[in-house]
Amino acid sequence: MTSLWLASASDTGRGGERLATEPVGGRYDVAVVGAGLTGLTTAVLLGRAGLTVVVLEGRYVGAGTTGHSTAKVSLLQGTRMSAIAAQHGPEVLGKYVAGNRLGQEWLLAECARHDVPVQRRAAVTYAAGPQQLPAAEAEHQAALSAGLPVEWRESFDAPFPALAGTWLPEQAQVDPMDVLAALVLEAEAAGVVVRTAARVTDAHGKDGAVVTTRGTVHADCVVLATGIPFADRGGYFARLEPQRSYALALAVPQPTGLQMSITAGAPIRSVRTAPADDGEIVIVGGASHVVGRADSPRARVENLLTWSRRWFPDARVVGRWSAQDYHPVDELPYVGPLLPRDSRALVATGFAKWGMTNAVAAAHMLAGHLTGDLPEWGDAYRSWRRREMTGLAEAVRLNAAVAAQMAGGYARALTNPEPGGRPAPEEPEPETAATTDDTPAEGMGCVVRRGLHPVAVSTVDGVTRAVSAVCPHLGGVVRWNDEERSWDCPLHGSRFAADGELLEGPATRGLPAR
Repeated sequence: MTSLWLASASDTGRGGERLATEPVGGRYDVAVVGAGLTGLTTAVLLGRAGLTVVVLEGRYVGAGTTGHSTAKVSLLQGTRMSAIAAQHGPEVLGKYVAGNRLGQEWLLAECARHDVPVQRRAAVTYAAGPQQLPAAEAEHQAALSAGLPVEWRESFDAPFPALAGTWLPEQAQVDPMDVLAALVLEAEAAGVVVRTAARVTDAHGKDGAVVTTRGTVHADCVVLATGIPFADRGGYFARLEPQRSYALALAVPQPTGLQMSITAGAPIRSVRTAPADDGEIVIVGGASHVVGRADSPRARVENLLTWSRRWFPDARVVGRWSAQDYHPVDELPYVGPLLPRDSRALVATGFAKWGMTNAVAAAHMLAGHLTGDLPEWGDAYRSWRRREMTGLAEAVRLNAAVAAQMAGGYARALTNPEPGGRPAPEEPEPETAATTDDTPAEGMGCVVRRGLHPVAVSTVDGVTRAVSAVCPHLGGVVRWNDEERSWDCPLHGSRFAADGELLEGPATRGLPAR
């Protein structure tokens, strides 16, 4: 599913032929893995500081979360302020907001420098019904305590139910691919080398080797700006919950006057607009779930579509896509050394769906680690901190759910025979692996047992394929995502295409044919 932004992005923004074909090699001070907002901002900052930098991207610029986000550049972030304040108190919340403020100011300054269009809007966290009012009020109070000039409004102009909410003026919204295209140009102007179609398979080789599918570079330091670290060291997959959320782009005939809004509770409904040549585009987000743990993501998206059509009856759907984000167990991002006291590998993750400001703040933290100039607000972003115990209960819950998914996945596979009940050969040929009279229907997939091995069988575009159902990261059994026609791991969020191609980590390789 292509996002609204990627569908209209320039070749430069997507990482065109030049970036995908120029050779990969050489020695650098820093290798940045990932060409989203975190990676490219980090590269720009380090390049300006005089370091030699290479950016390595497995697919194309913006292929990950940035190119699929709703791109709200906002300091008011749903109910993030009250969640952080509840766990860490006002001092840490103030540092988190300071980091986000720097991120917002830096990003908007770069947009002005490169004439990237920006629309100024208020950000609103609102109650869609009486049950959400306490959460909206708590967010308002937390935002006030953090120094944000929020206003409490008993009503605001919207076609959907909105009882009241907290309102922060003069926030911003952008096309994230416009931003990334500008950052590619800015990075190259600072001497940074950018390479796409170069998936990193090993970031910790001998003599600083960073191995990709298109060659090897050597670097003194590696920055993992990949959403979730693909390296198992540090156990970040056990401190993050991978979440999938969905967005619809609706063309409406007239400008709506809508601000950037999000509900204070479930069901989450996130709304923003985007310019259009004729009328306006309304972007509606929601339908979130833990990766691989929804029975039918399509049913969730259809519910989102029903809501959208009810409140925007004259709209025409022009986009339908999804994004992956990672929620930290203690509510704060993890930015800094992959392992304690070892700055040869750095990581940035856990932005909890608010990456347009957090990614830039994280990039300043990463650059500070390498230049010796850490920001004063950095305590709110550290990858290793004394406050780890604050997230212990959530970590226990998260990993208990992972264990349950591991056991349940194998149990389902072992009790589900191959379609048609026919025994499979020990080593079937890939092109005939699932050709029975009882193959999955178009757009569907199932996990079956062949001997004692779980096998993932799907039919997409008339082609039935069978691949291993075991995620190569830590052995979870994948589940079918009927909205995106992908295999998703319910343990730590790795995702694979129907043919087994790796789409998202922490896995570093795809699912082999079976």
